[in-house]
Amino acid sequence: MAETLRHRGPDSEGLYVDAFFALGVRRLSIIDPETGDQPISNEAGTVWGALNGEIYNFQPLRAHLQRLGHRFRTRSDTEVLVHAYETWGEDCVHHFDGMFALAVWDVGQRTLLLARDRMGEKPLHYYAGSDAFVFGSELRALLEHPAVPRELNLESLARYLTFEHVPAPHSILAGIEKLPPGHLLTVSPGSKPRVIPYWDLAFAPEDSTSVDEWARALRQQLERSIRHQLVSDVPLGLFLSGGIDSSAITAFATQVCGRSSIKTFSLGFAEASYDERPFARTVARHCGTDHTEVEFSSKDVAVLLENVGDLLDEPLVDSSFLPLYRLSQAARRSVTVVLSGDGGDELFCGYPTFLADRGARWVQGLPLWVQSAAARAVSRLAPSPRYGSVEFLLKQFFRGLPFSPEVRTQLLLGGLTPSERATLLSEGARAACVECEPFEELATAVGAAPRSAPIDRLIYQHCKFYLAGQNLVTVDRASMACGLEVRAPFLDRALVEMAGRIPPQLKLAGWQTKYILKRALRDLLPKAILARRKQGFGVPIGLWLRGPLRCALQERLAPARVDRLGLFNPEATTRLMTEHLDGVRDHTKVLWALLMFDAWRERYLPGAQWG
Repeated sequence: MAETLRHRGPDSEGLYVDAFFALGVRRLSIIDPETGDQPISNEAGTVWGALNGEIYNFQPLRAHLQRLGHRFRTRSDTEVLVHAYETWGEDCVHHFDGMFALAVWDVGQRTLLLARDRMGEKPLHYYAGSDAFVFGSELRALLEHPAVPRELNLESLARYLTFEHVPAPHSILAGIEKLPPGHLLTVSPGSKPRVIPYWDLAFAPEDSTSVDEWARALRQQLERSIRHQLVSDVPLGLFLSGGIDSSAITAFATQVCGRSSIKTFSLGFAEASYDERPFARTVARHCGTDHTEVEFSSKDVAVLLENVGDLLDEPLVDSSFLPLYRLSQAARRSVTVVLSGDGGDELFCGYPTFLADRGARWVQGLPLWVQSAAARAVSRLAPSPRYGSVEFLLKQFFRGLPFSPEVRTQLLLGGLTPSERATLLSEGARAACVECEPFEELATAVGAAPRSAPIDRLIYQHCKFYLAGQNLVTVDRASMACGLEVRAPFLDRALVEMAGRIPPQLKLAGWQTKYILKRALRDLLPKAILARRKQGFGVPIGLWLRGPLRCALQERLAPARVDRLGLFNPEATTRLMTEHLDGVRDHTKVLWALLMFDAWRERYLPGAQWG
């Protein structure tokens, strides 16, 4: 099992085995490379621990535990796990700040503790069978155990088509679940696992604090969070897109580490409308970094499609995955750790979906005949060759308008409506999913948001689904496939909890996104960066599917092949493909979803048919 995760931990392997429990670890050495091998035990060998990720506050925790009488034999953050568990039991997770999936085995109590970080940066899968409890960072590791079945979860196929990923606690395979972010699990031999939340996003706006005070506090906390995440015993760099979030991290990091000592890495495309390299170049010059650019092309996609199913581990639609994998490969040649800007858009309302929700609430206040006339006018707009164009976004906006706010937002982020999903699935697959409605699961999850203000509910939804289920999974799989660790200062616990106290009207001020963050950074970054329109990490997949990837698309979605597999309706897939290739409509996302699923299926369920 451990060998299947060599890419995540290329530096060493460690094992612990007793009569009831076995633990295998592949290590990527970041902190204490010399003596920090895992798994690691307490002084008496009665508690064993392993960690995927980093505990950023391990140094003050170590000092506190030493004052309580614990003795340490390494300088690693992993050793803090076992001594913290000795002191606080399962409550130890409340003391950890970081990105982590961790395991602690209590030999005397025969109890296993698993926990996952608050925002979902590191993955953790598990299978709870009648004869075995198996866990690991990726599906591939679990499938090496003979007790774990290899069977498609058809309800999760419906979830995949709805969300463009499979959200926790579900997985694409039957019987395997994901531990949700901010949750812990305890289990003993012969018992059922107990899963409980230990943390959740909270919103408690402090309206008495002035705008300037919030801007100063946010800037100070962001700088502190970046300082904490710059701690490393191996070379460290930065992903720089030229957006506000990664640019802010670059500016602060160069102040801390010195200008010439920081390496930055940017990705671009030959297609100018998708290329952000000029913005990243501006920031790199402004901050004086050692800057590297990587260009990603359709030729790269064609090559990587051959093994993308193995890289993904679970189907994922995010088209940025393959470019990010290439960027990670380039970065890994000179660094082992990079910082990224992930989380800033979710926490501070940076996405167009926040504006769309505000616009939808305004449109829904208009007379119905006005809404209908506008919808008809938009439907007659000619298709645009660029995914994400104004024409495309207007059509998506009106497509989601009849639905509830959370469903409307999800449709703008990606995925199919219930009727679109039903049309795409085969009759047999549709029947198997009749008891599962993913949008009901979405409504239940968003309904659990601790605060009911519309913007806070949107932030909660973006963090729980889009960030934790898609963006962070993309980053983890793409980077760890290269043995590269990515850290996200915006997801530092103190910063996330501060964001929950900032009033929502300071995040989305009128029609201005990320207002308070831009105000906090206004004398740190070039005006051109602060004022630029949100572009996002777009990839010209739609263009490539009509051009260099056309043959691959037609081969994988050939009607006879689709019919033989038995999961999708060949008439529906052929219509989607034909309309896209002829330029009648833009079906980039659903076609890419089908390609990514098929590539994953070939790797994990070769030869399987459902007809």
